[in-house]
Amino acid sequence: MQVTTKAIVLSALKYGDTSLIVKAFTALDGLKSYLVKGVLSSKKGKLKAAYFQPLTQLEMVAYHKNKGTLESLREVKVVFHYQTLHYHVGKNAMTLFLAEMLSNSIYEEEPNVDLFQFLEASLQWLDTHSEISNFHIFLLLRLTRFLGFFPDMENMDASCFDLLEGEFTDTPSLNPIITGTNLSFFKSFLGINFDGVNSIKMNKKNRQELLQSIVLYYELHLQGFRKPRSLAVLNEVFS
Repeated sequence: MQVTTKAIVLSALKYGDTSLIVKAFTALDGLKSYLVKGVLSSKKGKLKAAYFQPLTQLEMVAYHKNKGTLESLREVKVVFHYQTLHYHVGKNAMTLFLAEMLSNSIYEEEPNVDLFQFLEASLQWLDTHSEISNFHIFLLLRLTRFLGFFPDMENMDASCFDLLEGEFTDTPSLNPIITGTNLSFFKSFLGINFDGVNSIKMNKKNRQELLQSIVLYYELHLQGFRKPRSLAVLNEVFS
């Protein structure tokens, strides 16, 4: 079936000498993987390898068999042209990290329009703002709303946050927890929108520790989740 849909590229892996396997989150059918033949060798074709950089926002004319196999593309165009995302060193490192996190977190081959629109708007915000050092933490926490394990907001005055139970508590068990200064930052992120991202002043140590806790939170709540390899690069860039 031929469909036209918006999509956000999550990954592109080289297949053979000339082709790519592209994983994308589509507005119409959720997660999809495409075999893009000859895209690395053809200079005159409609499909360009540059279209498949991480988190690029596309409109695609595709053939979806919806049988769990690789799909195919007929036409592709960029619908939002990033001005900084792939060229600014910090934003590029963040883009690679977020693309890997999303690729490891989104599994459903079914539409989720709210999630797609959230990611679409979030990435456009990232592209058009300069103070972005906290952005990934905010996005990952907000993303848990769509993935089904947003922190329980009750008892927020408690002394720690239990990462396994997803709740605030004064009686910690042996489960991994967030406490102290990082807990204060964690609570702050739960109560803001995009415009408040820059209001949270963290040093690099707290930012890295809190991010590690959030990645662990994903590991504990998503079966099969793999810790992103790009995390070390991100920490190095923002150190």
